[in-house]
Amino acid sequence: MSNFRNMLPRSVMTRIAFGSALLGTVFFASCDGFWDAISSSSSTTSTSLSSGDFYVLNQTTRQIIGYDISSGTLDKLSGSPYTVPGTGTPRCLAIAPGGQFLYVSTDSGIYLYEIESGGALSLQGSGALFSDPATAMMVSGSWLIDAYRATTMSQDVTVNAHSISSTTGADQGTLGTQVYSISSASVNQMALSPDGTNLFVAVGSGGTMVIPFTTSASNPLFSTATVIRLANNNGSALSVAVDPSNRLFYIGEVAAGSGTSGGLRAFSYSSLGTSTPRSTPSEISGSPFSTGSPSPNAILPEASGTYVYVANGNSNSNGTIAWFTVSSSSSSYSLAADSTIGAGIGPNWLAEDSSDQFILAVSQGGTNTSGGSTGDGRPDLEAFTMSSGALTSNIASATNIDSSEPVGATVVAAVP
Repeated sequence: MSNFRNMLPRSVMTRIAFGSALLGTVFFASCDGFWDAISSSSSTTSTSLSSGDFYVLNQTTRQIIGYDISSGTLDKLSGSPYTVPGTGTPRCLAIAPGGQFLYVSTDSGIYLYEIESGGALSLQGSGALFSDPATAMMVSGSWLIDAYRATTMSQDVTVNAHSISSTTGADQGTLGTQVYSISSASVNQMALSPDGTNLFVAVGSGGTMVIPFTTSASNPLFSTATVIRLANNNGSALSVAVDPSNRLFYIGEVAAGSGTSGGLRAFSYSSLGTSTPRSTPSEISGSPFSTGSPSPNAILPEASGTYVYVANGNSNSNGTIAWFTVSSSSSSYSLAADSTIGAGIGPNWLAEDSSDQFILAVSQGGTNTSGGSTGDGRPDLEAFTMSSGALTSNIASATNIDSSEPVGATVVAAVP
């Protein structure tokens, strides 16, 4: 639920992860073969590095599974997998800043788990903590923030901020809420700026909302949002992230690049100003930056902010992870495209583990043949190591895809 480090630096953010409001979107279709990967509960590689704990949301089988990497071996955490409560489709994961609590959102509400020693999860309470059917969710400080389409018949977007306890993770009774009138096909992803003053929500065909946020207020959400329109009217805002030092913020859009390719848009954070509502921001020179594939599904600025990664792909072919170098001169910033590495079909989400040694990615699987039952073995969960921004694939959780088991792994969230 930052970054991420799932979008924001650990000192401010909480890991954020999201699920699509529409099961048919290209980046959250089936995730073939994910659970087949670890028949003996581990997968090995030559690396000797170890990671922090991380969790994957398995949408189709309604499960959460925890992992860590220990001396080059991918292992399940104690008790995994865990069945998600309720009856609604699971959508999002968010981990509190201290790493003690995990929240999972479903169509029937938001549930709370305590993260125990060794990474085991313990469900808290007998029902949902909140009734919100969130499709984007994160935790920041004493607030759990979520967003979703207001009703099944409305295109308006509801955003809620629930006060929560830092010691128990439970509801403290204060609710800030706003409904924004915006024509939105979906609510895809959110990010809070490291300075805690701006909430960004990517809302598909509606563009991206910028909502002034005041942590100390009883309702931290300002009633009016600034809307950043799409670069191309035929596009869709799929992802959003903020630089760890508040220099830039990023939006991933369909059809924002050259031709039909997806694009990474980069904006000056300071150009938003401090008035409410915020000013229309300015894009940096060269923006949008082409990401190649039509769908930039996830954006991850790494911890130092020197590099930003973009997961790209759709449901028909193998995707990629592209990375860019961020440079500055005085108060001017620039991005330079570096390279790409292969990923599975429709990579959905990226996270940086707490050791800052691995970029974690989940995707739908490998390239299907015309029959759809076999593929090239592209893994559904990969851990990449970083060297001067460049990624190297080190650990994979799957060998060959199996179209008979579309389990739907959609989100990975790392403990800070």
